[in-house]
Amino acid sequence: MKLSENIKPISYLKANAADVIENLKTTHQPMVITQNGEAAMVIQSVADYEQTLETLALLKILAQSQQAVSNGKTVTSAEAFSQLRQRRGLK
Repeated sequence: MKLSENIKPISYLKANAADVIENLKTTHQPMVITQNGEAAMVIQSVADYEQTLETLALLKILAQSQQAVSNGKTVTSAEAFSQLRQRRGLK
């Protein structure tokens, strides 16, 4: 995905808002909106924005997990299941 391929001036957005919305929903590509010749904002569909947030959350979890491994803050799977059983009163 190259943002440089989908750049429109704000006047285009104002004149073609419904078409822009439909295009964003079907292509799943964000659009850069310019104002006075400079990039001012990036727009995308709500569904794509939500997916972006979910992806960022997963990446954050992955980074935290990698940090925990680096710091030696891990347990074996047997220990993890034992702790879960104790918390649930199953053992």
